[in-house]
Amino acid sequence: MKFTLSWLKTHLKTDADLATILKTLNAIGLEVEDVENPAEKLGAFKIAKILTADRHPQADKLQVLSVDHGDGNPLQVVCGAPNARAGLIGVFGVEGAVVPVNGMVLKKTAIRGVESNGMMCSTRELELGDDHDGIIELAGDAPVGEVYANWAGLNDPVIDVSITPNRQDCMGVRGIARDLAAAGLGTLNAIIVPEIAGVGPGPDVRTDDVDGCPAFFARSVKGVTNGASPEWMARRLKAIGQKPISALVDITNYIMIDLGRPLHVYDMATLKGGLVARKGKAGEEVLALNGKTYAIDETMTVIADDAAVHDIGGIMGGEHSGAQDGTTDVLIECAYFTPERIAVTGQKLALTSDARGRFERGVDPAFLDDGLSIATSLVMTLCGGAASEATRAGTPPATPRTVAYAPDQCLALAGVDVPHDVQKRILESLGFGVSGEAGGIEYQDGVPVSVPGHWTISVPTWRRDVDGWPDIVEEVVRIVGLDHVPSTPLPRVPGVARPTATAEQLVERRVRRTAAARGLAEAINWSFISEKEAASVGGGDWTLANPISEDLKVMRPSLLPGLLSATKRNVDRSATSIRLFELGRRYFKQGERATVGFVLAGEKTPRGWQSGKAQPFDAFDAKGEVIALLAAAGAPVGNLQTMPLDWHYEVPIWHPGQCATLRLGPKTVLAQFGVLHPAFVKKFGLSGPVVAAQIYLDNIPPKRKSGFMRAPYAPPALQAVKRDFAFLVPEAVEADALVRAVKGADKKAIVDARLFDVFTGPGVDEGHKSLAVEITLQPGEKSFAQEELDAISAAVVKAAQKLGASLRG
Repeated sequence: MKFTLSWLKTHLKTDADLATILKTLNAIGLEVEDVENPAEKLGAFKIAKILTADRHPQADKLQVLSVDHGDGNPLQVVCGAPNARAGLIGVFGVEGAVVPVNGMVLKKTAIRGVESNGMMCSTRELELGDDHDGIIELAGDAPVGEVYANWAGLNDPVIDVSITPNRQDCMGVRGIARDLAAAGLGTLNAIIVPEIAGVGPGPDVRTDDVDGCPAFFARSVKGVTNGASPEWMARRLKAIGQKPISALVDITNYIMIDLGRPLHVYDMATLKGGLVARKGKAGEEVLALNGKTYAIDETMTVIADDAAVHDIGGIMGGEHSGAQDGTTDVLIECAYFTPERIAVTGQKLALTSDARGRFERGVDPAFLDDGLSIATSLVMTLCGGAASEATRAGTPPATPRTVAYAPDQCLALAGVDVPHDVQKRILESLGFGVSGEAGGIEYQDGVPVSVPGHWTISVPTWRRDVDGWPDIVEEVVRIVGLDHVPSTPLPRVPGVARPTATAEQLVERRVRRTAAARGLAEAINWSFISEKEAASVGGGDWTLANPISEDLKVMRPSLLPGLLSATKRNVDRSATSIRLFELGRRYFKQGERATVGFVLAGEKTPRGWQSGKAQPFDAFDAKGEVIALLAAAGAPVGNLQTMPLDWHYEVPIWHPGQCATLRLGPKTVLAQFGVLHPAFVKKFGLSGPVVAAQIYLDNIPPKRKSGFMRAPYAPPALQAVKRDFAFLVPEAVEADALVRAVKGADKKAIVDARLFDVFTGPGVDEGHKSLAVEITLQPGEKSFAQEELDAISAAVVKAAQKLGASLRG
């Protein structure tokens, strides 16, 4: 929300300087984002008069000027402006001045062999407009030598305030002035609402969509002459970044920013019949003022005549029916649109506007008549014409609201002791009505007793955000100053402080640190993804009714879309090796699932004279990372089983033959990992091998509680024994199954088993492979006897034979 200091003072009578105003705005919760004074960058530009203008000897389109800038020593300036001539008074930039539009520092230079000192400027060069066809021409009585910004009234700071969504009343300059007045910074000037003596019946308007547009007020003004806005209005609009268009259009923009009341003006010559606020129809379209065409549906409120739709209600008017230079008869619309309908429509159309920003917050429903009268008066004053009576279709939702409030609740809730009379003054200055007894101290038998007060607070119609007494406390404390809220520490429980992190949080900390230690960079993505991204991973269970954007609509069922989007951003910035992980939540009907996801893309190792070409990541890299992270999370990695993925997506996510799951038994899936399918990564603009994994922390079985003491570490007294076995197995037999079978042959003696060789080729029957397994035997109180080793070996061979394996020999 931008406004100038002089604009603010049209509503606020104050002697406060700029610094005090800015400090107070921040103190009452209206955060100042920026302050800019146009005069500061124009301090080196002066009013100057061209004394002579002669043709440049070396260029037909250039002139050599003699310029008087007020010090009595005319300067020679080379200028190419077509309107440069002797006697013209304009704006001159002296040597050393910085041109605002491009940052160029003016200096003495030679142009086609002729010395030039400074520059005569156009409005665009000074960022005062878009005109650059010639230099600025000022009135003949403009004082030569004076700083242009001071003479033109540009010494007017522009204040940019961040307005939170709940403060719809401060979406106009008057609302901000009201807050400052309540904070003791001056007096709020009375708003003047003119009485319009209308001639003839009002225009034909009605509302057939009372849910989307409860009230539609309008008045026509005939015989207007549309032209340029007056200088004071154009200057204020330009100062805050609004481009002046014409008086009729600028009036609506000015009232919207000044009073927070959006309006719209229709050229009556373009209308066919009366106007109606109704629901849109499938297939309807409207060409909006921004030059884009929007498709309308049944959920949207539109303003239409008998022939076509002219307005996306409360968001943007149509290009066809807007006021033009030749407009003579206008219809001024002042309607109330339901905030929820505006928000949904704006999101569907991806259309933002100043009007939408105010209507979806909620404008004052009781300001329709006054807003229409103010707009009509401005139109008649600036453009002439005769106004009709007002037409009032529908009823605005301006039902009075009251809140029961006790002044002592301010101290109880906020910890700030504000005297009752101060609270009443603050609330009344903000527009609240206060009635009832304030309470206080009564003496009973000579003893002072506190008697609570009971007030009835009437909420002003422009404060849609106030629902209960805590909101009243907030208003009082906000105006008193948030810096007056005491910093009171919470009481500490006596004794040794107890840990605050839960077991799940501790697991997440270990996983996060392990991932970072292994060279993965943490990504923090939105928990929301687009419908298209959600569909690519099987669809989401939860869709937001009011998302921040259409690209953040579905609560993610997988971490992969966010990680792949982050990978794409890194690839676009020339990253060659990408290792990203994220620890977050996936969302399903059953609840939230704690998950770790990671993506490995690009080069695992760069090209080099030893390794040759750059090496990409593969599925085994993903498996190694998964096992390390599962170990950090406390999972029994020694009992994990590698099993194939269960396919249940229409479009495959994982590359067949290059992916798997790690499980505890056939049902408990702890992780899925592997190479992503090329068609899947292509959806995110990626190519080449992309390796990924998702680890399901919520599926890891919790550790059994065994007290606070750890069991003492007792290393084995005897050295372990290792034995190697090579088996011929059918190709279909998984190595993991063989290793688990061998390890289970003697659970007491065999403490570990691992695969160390796979061989196919000469000496191995076709359709078979050779798997070599190393087992580790740990003796207990005494070393193994040969008979015991033979028995264990026989048990190992027997266990392998159950899978169709035979000892190779």
